[in-house]
Amino acid sequence: MTAYRYPTRSVVADYLRAGVGLAFTGGPIVLSGTAPGVVLVLGGFALLFATFGLRTAARHMTRIELTDDGVHRLGPRPTTLRWRDLDTLSLRYYSTKRDRRDGWMQLKIAGGGRRLAIDSTLEGFADIVGLAVEAARDNGVAADPATRANLGSMGIEFEAAP
Repeated sequence: MTAYRYPTRSVVADYLRAGVGLAFTGGPIVLSGTAPGVVLVLGGFALLFATFGLRTAARHMTRIELTDDGVHRLGPRPTTLRWRDLDTLSLRYYSTKRDRRDGWMQLKIAGGGRRLAIDSTLEGFADIVGLAVEAARDNGVAADPATRANLGSMGIEFEAAP
């Protein structure tokens, strides 16, 4: 069994974004008696920032464990996906700049009524992708062209299922 976590350095910026956003939207509501319309708008944004902060905390508490049997997500939303049940594999790249030089990848796998999404900021992301691809091949799962291209950028060849 191998366990991976989202490192603190990968979530610090998200914590800061959530905190600053919450301060700038929730602060005026708390510190002054603002008009109901302003409270409604700022309150909505404050709720979004608070939700983002909670999701960041949940990701930070999450641990991914790999076993010969499958992949297990431990933390606030635990789930287990068995390799033999894997029937969906998708790898997407999300760019943060127009030149597509900066960004992150997200692996989505599913099977047996379970779904799991893992960001490339997770330590050991390449190991997880490799095992997921191996399981997809064993299970005869087809990958779409974008997934095959993204796997190719990681140096992983993936043939379409027969």
